[in-house]
Amino acid sequence: MITAAALLGVIALLLAWPVPLALARAGWPARSPGVALVLWQAIALSGGLSMIGSLLLYGLVPFGADLGAGVSALSGDLRAGTLPVGTSVSHVLALGAAILLGTHLLLNLLATFVRAERQRRRHHTLIALLSDPLHGQPGMRVIDHPAPVAYCLPGAGHSATVLSNGLLRLLDAEQVRAVIAHEQAHLVQQHHLVLLAFKSWHSALPWFPIANRAENAVALLVEMLADDHARRVVDDHTLARAIALTGFALAGFAAPSLGEADATARAAASASLTEKGPVAAPEHAAQQVMPRVARLVNPAVPLRYSATAGALTVSVVLLAGPAFILFAA
Repeated sequence: MITAAALLGVIALLLAWPVPLALARAGWPARSPGVALVLWQAIALSGGLSMIGSLLLYGLVPFGADLGAGVSALSGDLRAGTLPVGTSVSHVLALGAAILLGTHLLLNLLATFVRAERQRRRHHTLIALLSDPLHGQPGMRVIDHPAPVAYCLPGAGHSATVLSNGLLRLLDAEQVRAVIAHEQAHLVQQHHLVLLAFKSWHSALPWFPIANRAENAVALLVEMLADDHARRVVDDHTLARAIALTGFALAGFAAPSLGEADATARAAASASLTEKGPVAAPEHAAQQVMPRVARLVNPAVPLRYSATAGALTVSVVLLAGPAFILFAA
């Protein structure tokens, strides 16, 4: 089991820093955000399983030759109040760390979900009181706010898309259609659940730098996925103008004209492009505007089928590999 524990430890280290760092800096995720999102989830799950599994296997070394025998022997020794010969402080610490880490991650995920659900219910109540329905658009609510705001509010059987008066005054009808399609994509594709998982990971390990980077990268990817859905409703330039106009206004500037919005979109695109592609998005949502506009103004060809198959195969291997090592040890 020592070999398996060491192998899982190496995998955990790779998935804790160099692998997600390389993915966050890569340019191809903007071409196929869905594939990149699957890969990010595989990295997070595999990294957590490898880290916990490595500690668990090392701690069980004195108790048995494999995982099943070790767990069974540990249970019997705990009932008897004894420890086998060869058990060291490092083995006890590794077992304790595996149990604490696993419990901490699971409880934090549960707590994050409960808090989010309470906030959503409270928000639904406030929206019902403070907003009006949008004529001819079921499930749409309009709030009286001067800033151009649009967001979706998921819920069990009563989801809503919320727009502000400021947004409706700023955008034309086609641009509003693009925004609505974008927000509805978030609801249909259940993006809030993906974001919730990565938010939980970040809050559970706030000192872990890659957790913050992963949360930001995933947040940008789900925005790009929603943009791709909106592109089926309106053309790319209409969507890019809507994003640029809204981003321009949220930044505190006066609303630009149509020509200025086009210039803003082109400037955002050129400013956010590097030799490797769109730069990684910073934490604030407003900073996600530039890479989103970039891929609309300068559309890139999605990954080829071979590259997509390769990325998905890597995701499957990342998920299955540590589990196989753990249970085959």
